[in-house]
Amino acid sequence: MKKFRKVLDGLTTSSPGGSIGSPSGGSAAGTPTATPTPKEIEIQETLVSENFQLCKTVRHGFPYQPTALAFDPVQKILAIGSRTGGVRILGRPGVDCYCQHESGAAVLQLQFLINEGALVTACADDTLHLWNLRQRRPAVLHSLKFNRERITFCHLPFQSKWLYVGTERGNTHIVNIESFILSGYVIMWNKAIELSTKTHPGPVVHLSDSPKDEGKLLIGFESGTIVQWDLRLKKADFRIYYDEAIHSVSWHHEGKQFMCSHSDGSLSIWNLRNTTKPFQVTFPHGKIQKDGRKESCKPILKVEYKTSRNSEPFVIFSGGLSYDKAGRRPTLTIMHGKAITVLEMDYPIVEFMALCETPYNNEVQEPYAVVVLLEKDLIVVDLTQSNFPVFENPYPMDIHESPVTCTAYFADCPPDIIPILYSIGVKHKKTGYSQKEWPVGGGTWTLGSHTYPEIIITGHADGSIKFWDASAITLQMLYKLKTSKAFLKPKPSEGRAADLVEDDPFAIQMVSWCPQSRIFCVVGISAHIILYRFSKYEANTQIVSLEVRLRCEAEDVISPSENENNPCFTESGSHSPQPHHHQHAASPGSGTTEGNKDSNPCLKVKDRMVRVPPGYQAELVIQLLWADGEPPQQITSLDVNSAYGLLAFGNCNGLAVVDYLQKTILLCMSTLDLYGAADPYQRLTRSPRRNRQSTSGLTELSDNQQSIDTDRSKSPTSAAATESRENSFSRSRSSSVSSIDRDTKEAVTTLQFGESYARKSDTLPTPCLWVGTSLGMVLLIPMSIPTDHEERMEEPVTIGPSGTVLMLKGSVLRISFLDCMGALIQSPYEVWRDLNAHEDPDRMRRRKLVHISPSSSQHTCGEGHLAVVCSEKQAKVFLMPSQSCLFVHNITESSFVLRADVVSVCNSVCLACFCANGHVMTLSLPSLRPLLDVNYLPLADMRIARTFCFTHGGQALYLSSPTEIQRITYSQEMCDNLQEMLGELFTPIETPEAQNRGFLKGFFGGNSHNFDREELFGEAAAGKGSRSLAQHIPGQAGMEGMKVAACGVVGDLARARIALDERGQRLGELEERTALMMTSAETFSKHAHEVMLKCKDKKWYQL
Repeated sequence: MKKFRKVLDGLTTSSPGGSIGSPSGGSAAGTPTATPTPKEIEIQETLVSENFQLCKTVRHGFPYQPTALAFDPVQKILAIGSRTGGVRILGRPGVDCYCQHESGAAVLQLQFLINEGALVTACADDTLHLWNLRQRRPAVLHSLKFNRERITFCHLPFQSKWLYVGTERGNTHIVNIESFILSGYVIMWNKAIELSTKTHPGPVVHLSDSPKDEGKLLIGFESGTIVQWDLRLKKADFRIYYDEAIHSVSWHHEGKQFMCSHSDGSLSIWNLRNTTKPFQVTFPHGKIQKDGRKESCKPILKVEYKTSRNSEPFVIFSGGLSYDKAGRRPTLTIMHGKAITVLEMDYPIVEFMALCETPYNNEVQEPYAVVVLLEKDLIVVDLTQSNFPVFENPYPMDIHESPVTCTAYFADCPPDIIPILYSIGVKHKKTGYSQKEWPVGGGTWTLGSHTYPEIIITGHADGSIKFWDASAITLQMLYKLKTSKAFLKPKPSEGRAADLVEDDPFAIQMVSWCPQSRIFCVVGISAHIILYRFSKYEANTQIVSLEVRLRCEAEDVISPSENENNPCFTESGSHSPQPHHHQHAASPGSGTTEGNKDSNPCLKVKDRMVRVPPGYQAELVIQLLWADGEPPQQITSLDVNSAYGLLAFGNCNGLAVVDYLQKTILLCMSTLDLYGAADPYQRLTRSPRRNRQSTSGLTELSDNQQSIDTDRSKSPTSAAATESRENSFSRSRSSSVSSIDRDTKEAVTTLQFGESYARKSDTLPTPCLWVGTSLGMVLLIPMSIPTDHEERMEEPVTIGPSGTVLMLKGSVLRISFLDCMGALIQSPYEVWRDLNAHEDPDRMRRRKLVHISPSSSQHTCGEGHLAVVCSEKQAKVFLMPSQSCLFVHNITESSFVLRADVVSVCNSVCLACFCANGHVMTLSLPSLRPLLDVNYLPLADMRIARTFCFTHGGQALYLSSPTEIQRITYSQEMCDNLQEMLGELFTPIETPEAQNRGFLKGFFGGNSHNFDREELFGEAAAGKGSRSLAQHIPGQAGMEGMKVAACGVVGDLARARIALDERGQRLGELEERTALMMTSAETFSKHAHEVMLKCKDKKWYQL
């Protein structure tokens, strides 16, 4: 706890924070001020560095670039590997774990140790890893790095501790799972094939033990060679040489035949009685042409041959379609008896797997579902119903349904907002799903005690908005809103949108949401803003359209030496255009002249009455107009206040304020004109450039514009001066102020409504708009708003610049207000009311406002409040109304801040910052002491820069890949409680017993139960494996994983106790079984003795 006391009497900019004890030691830039009367300020800061720790919490969405799939049929958990080295493990809703290989190498294959709580991963860097899943944060126990051979296929038999590893050279090695050491037993490719064979068989593409005899290993080579290797005798039982390349092999459960899929689109069935030729060859999708030849087909990449007790076997495969049908989507084919069902997929199939009732490969499989991993989706097909419906996916796998372009995170929502949004959104859910329960139901998860309503909003390239329930580290979609429905569809001949952006004219750039009033605003890439109100009832409405011309009016050529200062604003002051959409005869894309493009918006709003469903309903559309033959500049900042009924937005040309209650434009001015005589630089206006996109470097003042067409995923951003930094995050950025002579364009980068003091002489707070610019300027604009409801709807709101200017280094990113006790001041808001409600319309029309003014939130420290302003270079705390700079801190010199926000943590507030060099920092308020500085990301890219956002409670999120949202926390309290919040991947379940095979089957079906792998592969029999071939690496979990995995003596003891309990439980079960067997044996012996006594005196013919 730290206490600050300072008599603010005669405070000047020569020492803005030195005598107060500011730890920054930075620049003392500030506005010269002097308070008229002595005042005393006492602020107790409770946050210390021990309150902060950075760690990842959970990852949502579809695994980006998936490569592998595995399923534990007993634990019923699913694992997905990715090209970037990530592994997602999924169970019941709430059980969702993300692991990352340190090497970042692609995951080639996954193998569960069934019902053992472990997972083996084979990666593209030829390394095997063993993951322990018996902890909430899995960690690597062992790794084995192959040096001379490349891994191509792995197979782990059920209840075996020996892993078969096939390589590119055609050899098969054996690894002990417990010690992760290579056995000396090796099946060399030249021993597997006949000596007379002149060609190499190719890499190993399949390994499996025979269901009939575990001592027989089936090896499939890419060239078409198949060998069954007798592990005991160390020789081949049979060899098959087939003309077509093999992609996969699948056994019949009896072990008498197996099926292969080939590169020519054929399936071959081989009978072990006669391996000289295939028992059957079929081309499932190959038809006979007129000349009698078969159609050429695509390869069948995988086949699964599964038997069922009560029906014909299932043959499931991917691929195999004929080449002549161009444009056909990827397919999964299910052959059940004579019925053939072809399921078309939206994306290419990466892998699929049939889910069966039994983990034993020598029992009837009884498949009940098929998991299909696509490039951008995960679906599960129900095999128990004839029409093969899909299960409804409980995981949020469709975040990327349209590319995510912006995010917003709200951790302090009203408790009633989530049920209301869900009740509206559930009406629009898809139907036709399987009625059965989601088959991936493993693990356990309970709702933790540290939960509160959280909502994540994602904006997408197609103009859609999705609201997600993010409470309790889960994610569930609540409601989807399509903003494109407010507009007419652009016709091909009307290419106005194409001049701005070709593919996505409705892409969302930023959102602003007030959960209390449920007012929602979106900013689109076509320089448009839509304001929505929430209603539980459907309504007939007509969308009001306002058109704003926000553009410089300077002459084409203005010399810098000219002394004229031309104002570049349009119709400043109160401005009330006709609230309807103007129709235009010509469009920019239809070959018209340059002049016909002017005064037209990029999109056309629906000008008729429309029926809108319950939910968010569009009320107002604001569009910027073309000017001088150029499309409008994109909007860089937005703020809306429901208590004031006002909406403000800006771009690199200026600022506009709209009264959305009266549907009028109150202010429309250039940024330069907002200063009036208070401009500290006395700049000259220049001609607007013909090319609307900036091509200069990082020091360019208007670097907030970047070509949209270069990369769609980089287009929208919610802050100015970030778009052209894609490849230069780590570069030094000079002060924007020092580059004043390079360009006079000054973008409005942030806006904040609130009760404040626009002038030093003000004694009472009034509604104000704080405007931050890309040059580090902060302007205060006071407003006079009628308080009476009827007057507010009829009398105009007066607004005008005050001349107050505050200065910082770098582009301004965030403005927030604290009271004189250091508490965060919430913006005033209007309590939500449903304008379409049927009961008592008069009551619903009356507005209920909640004003939280600085003067009402404090009693002991008099009038005034603190303003926290953060730019991309520094942060300052000002005392209002004196405008004294109390504290200043230079955040970074070599980089710049991308995101900043004032958030509440541990019943206090702090300033959280995310820098372009990947650092996450927190500063105390108001003293701006550094509390946390972690180099979280080695290099930030544009996707992270565009989507990173902080929220209250010490949480943040960003888009870690085009399909995944990563949530993190910087709160020590949440890190401590994370173990409780995460789900358990492993639950103790007794392994199902194998079916009784019967005496005859056991006698004639081979001696698999007598097969002892330890006797063959152990060090005593086979010796040690070559040290130069593979290197054992002990598991090294990262620091974060070690902390979360409950390391230390207590954690080790707990794990040992659990292991002993499990071992004791197994020993107890074994003892019980032994006792039962002894009892049974004694009973049998007694009966046998009785029969012997009965028959011993009888002759043979009397028996």
